[in-house]
Amino acid sequence: MDYSKTILLVDDNPDFVELAKRAFQKSKILNPVVVAEDGVEALDYLFCTGPWADRCPKDNPVVVLLDLKLPKLDGLEVLARMRSTPKTKIVPVVILTTSSEDQDVSRAYGLGANSYLRKPVDFNKLTEALQTTGLYWLLHNEPPDPRGPE
Repeated sequence: MDYSKTILLVDDNPDFVELAKRAFQKSKILNPVVVAEDGVEALDYLFCTGPWADRCPKDNPVVVLLDLKLPKLDGLEVLARMRSTPKTKIVPVVILTTSSEDQDVSRAYGLGANSYLRKPVDFNKLTEALQTTGLYWLLHNEPPDPRGPE
């Protein structure tokens, strides 16, 4: 497993963020986890602006775990912005939310989400969901070369 690949976790609930980090550790997923607490902060990270202006623009996260209900800019708006530009169009996005609204599921996939998971309340189920998700995107998924075809 390439432990240099960053996971971007976009969630404003500090309790969930802490549980997610513990779940990754328990699952031996040791990749760096960058946390964005709102949609604007997520876009700053992805597009190397604001406090992330010094971040290398070629180092996209291996996966973005994106909540829908966020302050400042909601998750669907973040996803739409990601899919509207070549820099982040192919970055895998997993919606990880409490919303079970059919329209949220449809809109997320319509905007280009790669997966939609409802957050389990139980820590063991959360650990299992994050382990499965993390291992898939970190080990099994074959992403395209970000530089494009040769």
